[in-house]
Amino acid sequence: MDLRAIGMGLAFALMWSSAFTSARIIVEYASPMFALSLRYLVSGIIGIALARALGQSWYLTRAQWRATIVFGILQNAVYLGLFFIAMQTIEASFAAIIASTMPLMVAFAAWAFMGERLGKTGIIGLLAGLGGVLLIMGARIDQGVDITGVVLCVIGVLALTIATLTVRGASSGGNLLMVVGLQMLVGCAALTVATLAFETPRVDPSWPLAIAFVYTCLVPGLAATFVWFLLVGRIGATRAATFHFLNPFFGVAIAAVLLGEKLGPRDVVGVAIIAAGILAVQLSRQKKA
Repeated sequence: MDLRAIGMGLAFALMWSSAFTSARIIVEYASPMFALSLRYLVSGIIGIALARALGQSWYLTRAQWRATIVFGILQNAVYLGLFFIAMQTIEASFAAIIASTMPLMVAFAAWAFMGERLGKTGIIGLLAGLGGVLLIMGARIDQGVDITGVVLCVIGVLALTIATLTVRGASSGGNLLMVVGLQMLVGCAALTVATLAFETPRVDPSWPLAIAFVYTCLVPGLAATFVWFLLVGRIGATRAATFHFLNPFFGVAIAAVLLGEKLGPRDVVGVAIIAAGILAVQLSRQKKA
């Protein structure tokens, strides 16, 4: 893995982890599905405009269209839609911790359903990650966490797991920025339907909302997704996923600095265990690959 790939991986992990803090700010001032659908509309239009300016085409391969639609619905609409709803009642740091278990779920799904071999280190990593999650869950339940919000996040991570297993089809064949923009519009369309069916749009204009919204559109929305596709294309999905072990640390650190969220001793230990488990799993998968 070269220095450029390492830099891309660190940048992706930082941008991806920061999304939970900005989302927490957004849902304080706006209804979640409406705000998220508007974010995807803005991000999608910007992404497609930039792609066209760079000479990219929206005539994608059949595999790219299929993966883009699946990715747009599962990641953008289901995963982030459920997380935005949940973060009305749960903290950004806790949402980031739950989301960071995605690599563990991907590794388990690949082992259980796709025939991927997982060595002893990987199995130990899976068990350690599960133990870290249970430790944090126990601490948060003792503190009266909203169980409905937790369930929504877990369902969202399952959707993200399925979306992640399709990313190879979306990143092959070029036109990466166009793919990113189009999958944003797919998410926008799905969330618009959900907003009309289940939500009364609400917006309380404020500077924190404006800053968080613009940041979310440009950084976690466009930049992080684009960097992820480039990273996967450069070093492969298995090696790229190694950087997810940083997400628990970055997620809770950003929420603590910007939102003042506090972590208990069991949270800190649980985050360290989850990160170690993710790293062990990804290194095991990389070795087998």
